[in-house]
Amino acid sequence: MIDPATFEFYQKRVPFYTSSAGCGPSRHLDAFLDRLKPGACILELGCGTGRDSARMIERGFDLDATDGIPAMLVKANERHNIGARLMRFDELSAEQAYDAIWAHACLLHCPRAELPGVLNRIQTALRPGGFHYASYKLGDGEGRDLLGRLHNFPTADWLRARYQEAGFDIFNEDVFAGKGTDGTMRDWLAITVRRPD
Repeated sequence: MIDPATFEFYQKRVPFYTSSAGCGPSRHLDAFLDRLKPGACILELGCGTGRDSARMIERGFDLDATDGIPAMLVKANERHNIGARLMRFDELSAEQAYDAIWAHACLLHCPRAELPGVLNRIQTALRPGGFHYASYKLGDGEGRDLLGRLHNFPTADWLRARYQEAGFDIFNEDVFAGKGTDGTMRDWLAITVRRPD
């Protein structure tokens, strides 16, 4: 399911992400964690080099960190000793195993045709009342950025509809401007949804 060009980009660019990951955790992470009970079990999709993983563990949560890029996992475990494991989005098969699922800036690489199935897997993996966060670069259709990485570039309305079709209640949204690794400024949508009780 991982686009080959996108996979190769991340496999080869781990040193860049390691050197640029010295900043703090993702902008929405602490607010997301504040919604959870102490010690809640969190699945992280696309953990990268482990920046957000380290924050979740520091705050006392039970973390299952995953990524689909082997080189990223090696670096995450070297840097933070988080026990991250290899898993693509389409390999998620858990049922009601997690209180929350965090997916910062990773599901944006999921092909549009495959995103609904992945969202169904996420919904199934959450316990009733569980929360899911993801962030996406907004746009008007699937394409590649200036670095050749595949993005789904959804509109906000298209994305909301996919989450609602997967059985989620939309809990919170934040649209913000951000510069991607390719230097392009875009609007992003950070969306937090909840599996109904």
